[in-house]
Amino acid sequence: MEEKYSQQSKHDFRNAVVELSNHLQTMFSSRYKKFDEFFKELLENAEKSLNDMFVRTYGRLYMQNSELFKDLFVELKRYYVGGNVNLEEMLNEFWARLLERMFRLVNPQYHFTDEYLECVSKYTEQLKPFGDVPRKLKLQVTRAFVAARTFAQGLAVARDVVSKVSAVNPTPQGTRALLKMMYCPYCRGLVSVKPCYNYCFNVMRGCLANQGDLDAEWNIFMDSMLLVAERLEGPFNIESVMDPIDVKISDAIMNMQENSMQVSQKVFQGCGQPKTLAQGRTARSVSESGFSARFRPYNPEERPTTAAGTSLDRLVTDVKEKLKQAKKFWSSLPGNICNDEKMSVGTVNENECWNGSAKSRYDFAVTGNGLANQVNNPEVEVDITKPDMVIRRQIMALRVMTNKLKNAYSGNDVDFIDISEESSGEESGSGCELQQCSPEFEFNATEVAGNSNKSDKNMNTSAATRSGLSQAALLLSIFFLAMQRQWR
Repeated sequence: MEEKYSQQSKHDFRNAVVELSNHLQTMFSSRYKKFDEFFKELLENAEKSLNDMFVRTYGRLYMQNSELFKDLFVELKRYYVGGNVNLEEMLNEFWARLLERMFRLVNPQYHFTDEYLECVSKYTEQLKPFGDVPRKLKLQVTRAFVAARTFAQGLAVARDVVSKVSAVNPTPQGTRALLKMMYCPYCRGLVSVKPCYNYCFNVMRGCLANQGDLDAEWNIFMDSMLLVAERLEGPFNIESVMDPIDVKISDAIMNMQENSMQVSQKVFQGCGQPKTLAQGRTARSVSESGFSARFRPYNPEERPTTAAGTSLDRLVTDVKEKLKQAKKFWSSLPGNICNDEKMSVGTVNENECWNGSAKSRYDFAVTGNGLANQVNNPEVEVDITKPDMVIRRQIMALRVMTNKLKNAYSGNDVDFIDISEESSGEESGSGCELQQCSPEFEFNATEVAGNSNKSDKNMNTSAATRSGLSQAALLLSIFFLAMQRQWR
């Protein structure tokens, strides 16, 4: 009979945790899908808009060179989904290739070898044939895509962390405490008497000690997400950058055409006078091909104004509110479980509740959150030398992602990380073997690869100077650094 109730108490506890966590996990999952769908559809719309308008404006000449523009969007999409793409180098390459094509078109009477065109491309930065468009667009695209990709990934990381941490497996000591709290009143004939609120609080703080340690890093992560959300609302947000990208590229083309004579003369001075084509073989000029017409964008009613049936402003406003609500989730979890009328009597009738031994007031103080505070927990025996390794890995995942968010907030490109390959079948709870764990075990900010930058001043971090790690803890830190590299 005891075994039956023991299993039932574990089942009730797990269900209580999962019920509260599922709501949070679903929120992050749904917001990630919405943002991901929005960003991808935004890119599709921008590419379609450019193609439609360039076909209409430049006709056959554009179609003969359309692969250049198609490649641009292929690389932008590849970057967003995690490809190894350097945005600045990719955009520089795009403008260099466009200059080579345009240079041929504005100088149809000459023959240009590949070597000569390579020389031409070297003058892109010096001559600025496209005006200031490439520089501005590079800045806008880089900041917009860094923020968009990092924010979407942050939502995915939050989803995965909640999923792994909520798979709670109580220790044998925790199971005994749960059994005593939830079913021992039955043995005394106190079937209708529910546990005292503070009694429930102590049991839950003990059973969720490791989850409590997640809270500090989780809150820093939420603050970092909120800061990057501000970037999605600012002047470099991806919607305001991608929606008019066709107009900006066309303006650059027109600028090149209008200054073609000056550009060509300077190139000829630097790269040499090219050979003239034989009479009758002169390529068609730009004006003959239709490039002389000033680009005409769609009317506002013609242009797509949203992607995925929504707008970035609406998505960001919604998710910011949810991120604020998600703060302190793990430190609030014991109290939220005990607030359920099935788990405790609540804060009323404090003299008419089960205190672990009788129907009376519960007199012990409530212990603090986290593993270290459980050393004096009167209800659950917790071995504070055995931190839960699944949760420690999630703390590391949050720290790594927070570092990415800090860089993205400052506009710095960040490496794409993927922790989806982590075993999803692991459960938290019983901690680790003594040989694997140390009571001094901590994750330090210095374990995260990456340069410190001025954005750190804007982030409310809990990092403080920590004492030196023991030899065992140092070995564990090296182990997790290796794991971090694998995530990348």
